[in-house]
Amino acid sequence: MDLTVVTYLVYLAVTVPLTVWVARALHRYGEVFLNEVYGGDTNLAHAVNQLLVIGFYLLNLGYVALFMTSHTTINSGQRLLEVLSEKVGAVAIVLGVIHLVNLWAFNAFRRRAVLRAKALPPIEPNRYTEMAPPPAFPTEQTSPLAWGAPNSPAR
Repeated sequence: MDLTVVTYLVYLAVTVPLTVWVARALHRYGEVFLNEVYGGDTNLAHAVNQLLVIGFYLLNLGYVALFMTSHTTINSGQRLLEVLSEKVGAVAIVLGVIHLVNLWAFNAFRRRAVLRAKALPPIEPNRYTEMAPPPAFPTEQTSPLAWGAPNSPAR
């Protein structure tokens, strides 16, 4: 068997499970963030989480497939490992960057939800706010000492 084909098979054997492992971790732990963001609406959180994971798979497996080709001649075990490490390393870096972008997005969603929750009034508005009666001003019949007294005639 040609060493180039062996390189491709080992590359796929390493990068595809790595992609699946990261996607499952994002799916499992990302749903916790999304449940909080969507106020406990687990159906919506699950749906958004599924869409994010599908996008993650498409992006990463597409990158794995595009990056699989090699134009270098692989004629030894040393060269096989060198090419393989370059390719797997590049995929791992891309997976890490996309993972960090997902974490940033989850945190941004959560931060926005927390700010929205803080902006809500503590009670439901009822279009009517009771106002305190205006203070009684003294009249000419009361003395300034009686202003504000409980039994003053101004009240």
